[in-house]
Amino acid sequence: MGIPQGQVIFLCYHEADFSTYATIMPRLPRLNLPNIPQHIVQRGNNRQPIFFHEDDYCTYLEYLREALVKNNCKLYAFVQMTNHVHLLALGETPGGISSLMQSVGRRYVRYINRMYRRSGTLFEGRFKSSLVDSERYLLTCMRYIELNPVRAGMVVDPEDYRWSSYRHHVAGNTMDWLTEPQEYRHLATTREACALAYRELFKQPLIIKDIEAIRTHLNKDCVLGSDKFQDEIEAILGRRAKIAPQGRPKKPKDGAKK
Repeated sequence: MGIPQGQVIFLCYHEADFSTYATIMPRLPRLNLPNIPQHIVQRGNNRQPIFFHEDDYCTYLEYLREALVKNNCKLYAFVQMTNHVHLLALGETPGGISSLMQSVGRRYVRYINRMYRRSGTLFEGRFKSSLVDSERYLLTCMRYIELNPVRAGMVVDPEDYRWSSYRHHVAGNTMDWLTEPQEYRHLATTREACALAYRELFKQPLIIKDIEAIRTHLNKDCVLGSDKFQDEIEAILGRRAKIAPQGRPKKPKDGAKK
């Protein structure tokens, strides 16, 4: 019997005879709201490369640019690493981000399979995503994304890496299909001054706590933001948007007040 798409199997063991059986649980829908930025990462299957030649990077960007228009989405930042991509995007319609990623993914997989005479999957399951509180984290997420090649030891300066949005943000409007978010435009009064101010931000390292928060919320598909922002998202969607606490609540010690 096939397993319905969008469901997850958990293997369980019977306490008496240790026999294994499968429990099918529905996968939670994405935290997907229009007009709220999303940090997205899509990795190669088994962390294998998804870009093999310079033409592959260019082709992916071409498909991405076309899909942004088709699906009413805006792109604030991106980086193409050897085996994964990071995007900071905003969908203007419900489900826009999911449609964007499906459109790009399907075209790009067909291109890679045809170009390199291969078959099968290229990407690792569903892409990961996290709604982002613009006021608190948007510029931090942009820096996190564009600093990926530096953290990976590929370059010393993010400007030395061709396949990201960093050069666009610090050296003029080189990619007219990218959108500068309001937080970027508020750095200064002119485009040139914004570029200089944005460059200055990179002279200070990202706070470790922020890096850990970005990674954890992204991997768990949770909302990255202040408590107030997370509460607002939970109220809109009617479901948990924060990271669930690990383990069972601690029992009060003997003699402690209940």
